[in-house]
Amino acid sequence: MKHSTPEFAALAHRGTILRCEIGSTVHGTGLPGQADRDEMGICVEPREYVIGLRQFEQYVFQTSPEGERSGPGDLDLTVYSLRKWTRLALSGNPTVLLALFVSDSHTTHLTDLGRALRANSDRFVSTEAGNRFLGYLRAQRDSMLGLRGGRHTNRPELVREHGFDTKFASHMIRLGVQGVELLETGRISLPMPEPWSSWIRDLRLGRRSRDEALAVAAEQEARLTALLGTADVPARADHAWADAWLVDAYESSWASRDGDREGTAQPG
Repeated sequence: MKHSTPEFAALAHRGTILRCEIGSTVHGTGLPGQADRDEMGICVEPREYVIGLRQFEQYVFQTSPEGERSGPGDLDLTVYSLRKWTRLALSGNPTVLLALFVSDSHTTHLTDLGRALRANSDRFVSTEAGNRFLGYLRAQRDSMLGLRGGRHTNRPELVREHGFDTKFASHMIRLGVQGVELLETGRISLPMPEPWSSWIRDLRLGRRSRDEALAVAAEQEARLTALLGTADVPARADHAWADAWLVDAYESSWASRDGDREGTAQPG
């Protein structure tokens, strides 16, 4: 359930344990003057949103008007509850996994719990994650080719200029490269190493053709598919560890907040 009200903005801010940038600048594939700012946060919600009837899963904030695409300088922020982020990360969601690997220079807020989460990034690496990267690669390719629900693109200006949506194409390549790296090394390098960051920037600028992009994507798809059967990673992420860690994280966070309230209470 997504929320964008002031109440949930305050809740997300108060409990944030990690907040970082996740867009093209972090990947090293952004174009000067064209990038918006995509950020992700993870927060520990108060106990009444876990035990009681109220619910919080994620807070979404955008500076661009509702229904309009973000432009240069706009902020798109999503703050997940720690429980929802963990569920998505355990399933191998490529977007949420990025928070584990973003450098300190692109991290705007990090607590001890956030550091502990990053210190256990290997718990989330699995062939299930590799499958998710593969699925996302194929989805971006299908969108570029207009094969998803008949929708070709919401960026017709790119099609007019380059003959195809170069942003879909860039995501397609990036996901393949990062999925291969995750299964081979257990990590994702941010920014992307050369020659990939330059290759993808050239692609976004129209200096690479659609056929070139499809050929590279096919190579990465083949490598990723092969690694699903040979990579030295578990089939599933470490759910048992995550379950125990979540309990400790929530209990310690709530205890700390209780102590803060007691320390600031005034005598009656």
